[in-house]
Amino acid sequence: MVHLSQQWLSSHIVPILLATMVGLALYLVMALVRRSLARRRRVEHGQPDMAAILVRTFSRTTHIFMILAAARLVVGYAYPPELIFTTIRFLFTIVAVFQGAIWTREFILGLIERRAEEDGRGETLANAMGLIRVLVTFTLFAIAAIMVLDNLGVNVTGLVAGLGIGGIAIGLAAQGIFSDLFSALSIIFDKPFRKGDTIQFGTTTATVEHIGLKSTRLRSVDGEQRIVANAKLLEQEIINYNDIAVRRYLLPLGLVYQTPPDKAERVPEIVKRAVKEAGAEFQRAGFVRFGASSLDYEVYFIVHGHDIDHATAVRHKVGIAILRHFAAEGLEFAYPTQTTFTAAPDGTYVWPYAQPKES
Repeated sequence: MVHLSQQWLSSHIVPILLATMVGLALYLVMALVRRSLARRRRVEHGQPDMAAILVRTFSRTTHIFMILAAARLVVGYAYPPELIFTTIRFLFTIVAVFQGAIWTREFILGLIERRAEEDGRGETLANAMGLIRVLVTFTLFAIAAIMVLDNLGVNVTGLVAGLGIGGIAIGLAAQGIFSDLFSALSIIFDKPFRKGDTIQFGTTTATVEHIGLKSTRLRSVDGEQRIVANAKLLEQEIINYNDIAVRRYLLPLGLVYQTPPDKAERVPEIVKRAVKEAGAEFQRAGFVRFGASSLDYEVYFIVHGHDIDHATAVRHKVGIAILRHFAAEGLEFAYPTQTTFTAAPDGTYVWPYAQPKES
């Protein structure tokens, strides 16, 4: 071995020197690029766009990978013995596999942070990121180790089967924990609601105070704090009131039966003026039925904007405006009434109110 190396060095000194200088130049170029990417990553910290993710990914290139990559590129031009060539190629393969795992890990974590930070979920992401990082790192490096062992000629079938069985056992043992964890990740990335949103699930209306890995804390409109497991929360239909930009309200009205027909016919027109005066968008209004003690109407109007307090104030103004216009037009609101007719001993009706005199 020593003799072959000496013979190789003596007979190929010029190609060896040229290959060494070219390899050194390649390493310096890669190191310079890596340093430039690392500097750019520090400057662009907190800007999770795709370019920043790629910078973050390739700035994690290791020096040993750059050295072996440069050696692998130039070793053939130095005409080395088979043992040296095979050794460099083998070491490069191992390092390249783990370097690929590092790149993939950084790219995946960058995508996760980008998706989560697009909607300002820094606190929730910080809670979940540690566990996500462990899971991604373990998975990728386990795959890399299996690939390296397979290249070494080790039979990895039993190892893969053992890891699969172990993963199933752990999953079954911690089924509830993983269910809530993946539900938390679903909340982070699918964004059905965020911290501060007012939501309704089941019969409960509450404001989201904290989204954790296991559960979500909510403050109900009645004041008590409710802690709900993430999996249980996502199993239900959720209404998010913070995403409402247009609210349509139905306002039922009832007028007394003594309302003159000409005035009853003008009710939609009167209501339309009142709704516009209150600052809402009139949709429609009209007579719907003869009620038990009233002429029933329905009024539909729309309020624009995300602010529920503003919408409530506009709805209040609409009601007061209708009341004011009805009072000016002499329209009376109905209230539940009953008329009782009593029969005299001779069978004639005893009227519950004074009968008009016959002219």
